[in-house]
Amino acid sequence: MTHASTPPNFIKNIITEDLKSGKVDKVITRFPPEPNGYLHIGHAKAIWVNFTLADEFGGCTNLRFDDTNPLKEDVEYVNSIKEDVKWLGFDWEELHFASDYFEEMYNRAVVLIKKGKAYVDDQSADEIRETRGTLTEPGKNSPYRDRSVEENLDLFTRMRAGEFKNGEKVLRAKVDMGSPNINMRDPVIYRIAHATHHNTGDAWCIYPMYTYAHPLEDAIEGVTHSLCTIEFEDQRPFYDWVIAETEVEAAPHQYEFGRLNVAGMVTSKRKLKLLVDQGIVDGWDDPRMPTISGLRRRGYTPEAIKNFVYEAGISKAQGTVEIAMLEHFIREDLKLRAPRTMAVLDPLKVVITNYPEGGPELLEAENNTENPEMGSRQIPFSREIYIERDDFMENPPSKYFRLFPGNEVRLKHAYFIKCNEVIKDEEGNVVEIHCTYDPETKSGTGFTGRKVKGTIHWIDASAAVPSEFRLYEPLISADNTEEEEEAESVEEKTFLDQINPNSLRVVHGYVEPGLQGAKPHDKFQFFRHGYFNVDSKDSKPGSPVFNLIVSLKSSFQLPKNK
Repeated sequence: MTHASTPPNFIKNIITEDLKSGKVDKVITRFPPEPNGYLHIGHAKAIWVNFTLADEFGGCTNLRFDDTNPLKEDVEYVNSIKEDVKWLGFDWEELHFASDYFEEMYNRAVVLIKKGKAYVDDQSADEIRETRGTLTEPGKNSPYRDRSVEENLDLFTRMRAGEFKNGEKVLRAKVDMGSPNINMRDPVIYRIAHATHHNTGDAWCIYPMYTYAHPLEDAIEGVTHSLCTIEFEDQRPFYDWVIAETEVEAAPHQYEFGRLNVAGMVTSKRKLKLLVDQGIVDGWDDPRMPTISGLRRRGYTPEAIKNFVYEAGISKAQGTVEIAMLEHFIREDLKLRAPRTMAVLDPLKVVITNYPEGGPELLEAENNTENPEMGSRQIPFSREIYIERDDFMENPPSKYFRLFPGNEVRLKHAYFIKCNEVIKDEEGNVVEIHCTYDPETKSGTGFTGRKVKGTIHWIDASAAVPSEFRLYEPLISADNTEEEEEAESVEEKTFLDQINPNSLRVVHGYVEPGLQGAKPHDKFQFFRHGYFNVDSKDSKPGSPVFNLIVSLKSSFQLPKNK
């Protein structure tokens, strides 16, 4: 089931008290992604938390693009984010861009300068970094920290007018270089960037930093509960400082919750972009990617993802969730609504020598044995069929119950067949096997004459639909649960060395004729293989491409108290 509310959590308790005390009249949250990449599985939790909590209390959620860095942002990312949010089943009350508030942000920066709370610094980025101090040592004041209000106003005006080059000057908040919180040591709030912005064009050449812009955006939009992940906790004092010192009317408050880390999934946008740029994947929506669009293309459903984040819960704790739990929820979601059909991924031809010549016989097959309401279908059966190559062995080990010379197995939905002859090519490879069938053993007739220990699946050769199957393993070999934006000093080569060369294997086989017209995002359970999704980019009518979503079985179990 898909949950319409969040589980008990500390944010829900805070909102309940805020409404009860009259601190807020209406709950307003926001989902504020930066449009510098595609959304990933971690964002799914942030989306769900913001939209679901607001909805629980009769409030609303805005979608806001924190587009304060024109060097990394693009309208492509804006459009993809809108699509992903809607696909997950959420709709925003209002759509905003941080860039819509650039003039207001500039004016608030002027307020800070006039109050002696901001100054123009001529130091380079490296010099600012060197004088910032450490976690145990205070920072050092900039030699430009005591510029007069008049000089700072003049320089800031000229920065806006485009008189200076990139990196030549910045505007810094004047807070406390001796603060134990390194984020309060005169952070940069404006930098120069002569670049075209996707929304404002060339109207601006100075841009606010995220930590300065974000609280102002919340205040302008009347956000009551600014919900973000735990890595922003150290930024909250500056968030509150900006709200207080810029003298905005509204006073939103920031609350932090533990982010969603999934073992083996990399969610650093920088690293994901590297995979795209290096051609290691075929785009942000590659089914191996942890992006929402990648998960959608692979075959995950909004319901499975939302149930997954519900189970992960909302708390301050920073933890890692096994990917097996995500896979559990897609199995649970699909087991009652995905048709169960047959596909042969590595075909070996079988000739049933005593089966009558002529047109195929039509056999009845249930579409989903756990959901009778899905009805049944008819599948053709004739003298020549394909089976899986690994369902036959010429010299099998003990306790091998599938097909081998002299052994009898059941064909799923059909008859017993017995292997009588093996046909090989000049190199000794098995290319065909000849069998006989017992017409008394037809499925559904109640035959009880004898038992066989093996059941194998098959595809009628005369009606088989050639298909491509894409089989996936984890993209990253090593366990990667790094912070969202890892320091860029980490060598890219180290990350690229962790790429699993076997993350994608493409095979060609056949599916039942009823799947010839399968549409993008149609989902099926292939007998013994797993759940598959029709690829949305490469699949063509009559030549389908299927992506493996997840295998059929797992040892994963939810905790019993759930």
